[in-house]
Amino acid sequence: VQLQASGGGLVQPGGSLTLSCAVSGRTVSSYVMGWFRQVQGKQRELVACITSGGGTYHADSARFTISRDDVKNTVELRMDSLKPDDTAVYYCAARTRQLNVVLTNTPYDYWGQGTQVTVSS
Repeated sequence: VQLQASGGGLVQPGGSLTLSCAVSGRTVSSYVMGWFRQVQGKQRELVACITSGGGTYHADSARFTISRDDVKNTVELRMDSLKPDDTAVYYCAARTRQLNVVLTNTPYDYWGQGTQVTVSS
């Protein structure tokens, strides 16, 4: 399985950005797909995930939306009303176990390379 994240960049506070993760190897609905972010020196945190059955979790449901395109085999993270605190490297990841559980201690098995999001004026 290979995960390729894209869509990061520089955006002004209050702006929007959509990240995309292309999945190769198996269909995206075969996994729980998650978006994580990490600021240097801090622990990586889960931003959103979508289960194999389509259930979702969002750390901030008012601003972030995760979605999946089974035809394109991608998962996207739409981010609105961005704040400087959202600045981080964003990673997509795939979990092969507990496919219909959103939150679990079971680790994700595959990771993409990360894409930088910078929110600044």
